[in-house]
Amino acid sequence: MSSDQNQRENFLLLIAFAMPIAFSAWMALLNNFTIEMAQFTGKEIGVLQSLREVPGFLAFTAVFILWYIHEQRFAVMALFTLAIGVFLTGFFPSTLGLYLTTVLMSIGFHYLETLNQSLTLQWLPKERAAEFMGRALSVKAVAAVAAFGGIWLSIDYFALPYRYVYGLFGGLTLILVLYMALRFPLFPAKTPQNKHLVLRKRYWLFYLLTFLSGARRQIFVVFAGFLMVEKFGYSAGQIALLLLINYFFNMFFARKIGAWIGRIGERKALTLEYLGLTLVFCGYALVENPWFAASLYIVDHLFFAMAIAIKTYFQKIADPKDMASSAGVSFTINHIAAVALPAMLGLVWLVSPELVFYVGAGLALVSLICSQWIPNLPQPGYETTRTRIRPLPGEAI
Repeated sequence: MSSDQNQRENFLLLIAFAMPIAFSAWMALLNNFTIEMAQFTGKEIGVLQSLREVPGFLAFTAVFILWYIHEQRFAVMALFTLAIGVFLTGFFPSTLGLYLTTVLMSIGFHYLETLNQSLTLQWLPKERAAEFMGRALSVKAVAAVAAFGGIWLSIDYFALPYRYVYGLFGGLTLILVLYMALRFPLFPAKTPQNKHLVLRKRYWLFYLLTFLSGARRQIFVVFAGFLMVEKFGYSAGQIALLLLINYFFNMFFARKIGAWIGRIGERKALTLEYLGLTLVFCGYALVENPWFAASLYIVDHLFFAMAIAIKTYFQKIADPKDMASSAGVSFTINHIAAVALPAMLGLVWLVSPELVFYVGAGLALVSLICSQWIPNLPQPGYETTRTRIRPLPGEAI
């Protein structure tokens, strides 16, 4: 591997390490902080999560900003915005304050995720992409394990106020942002990227799977943790420990899962994921035992690593010039349902929490059906088993 390629991969891995330090604090403390300090109910948490997803819905705007800012520098700026949002969260324990800091944090988070996906698909060769994404998930897990362990000690052992915990982990991320800005040169693009919106008919299955993934994931992110706190009375420290266990699994197995996806192919990996998620969501709807609920939470999170398969499927069928634009478009599609769904299901939650999780099971089943349309060997011109499109050279489809 060349020195330049090694530097690029180190940059991506450092992003993978830095992001969870701030975001883990926001995620682990959110439910307890909103309930204890701001007296949130399902209605307010639904609105907050919908607001959090608005920047994700607008992720397609990243391609326009790339006219003025180098993509790598933009990623560092996005990480800075995420860290500042988390740093400030604990100082504004009110409904309006939480809404504003959440949006700030989310702007940084969603632009960073968009740019990170774009750079990874541009910089990594297809034969190594799945394994590298698994490796990046392992690095994220190492950072998250350290963060959740620190959160648990901060809350349950040292009894620090929420504002100090948010400030500590947001501040640590800001230090890493400074290091990245000073340490890495600006790498030239391997393939010049389209700096306009790109929507192609031949990517339709990728768009559909991305949409369903965004809708389904929101139910876990918003309501699974809320179930733990509201129904079973889990403390902030206990939620942090659950997340800690989840990331231990990723730390040891995510790279192997990525390599496994590279061997068996995207269709088989996604089939297993969606079958498992259907059972997990039904379990959430029926669970009455706090230990069984915790087990479901861990298994649910373990399936997240298999979502690598959607990205590697796209890399195999896409024009290399479309990576930056399509990363923004895919995040927007991912968040179409995410903007409205949490608020809508927050109202459903007030009537029937079980129904929220049955909706998730239904989405997983639809995803399972759609995943069967992925070819065993996807490539440009053979994007799905339903159509075989062979464009002329240079033709936009």
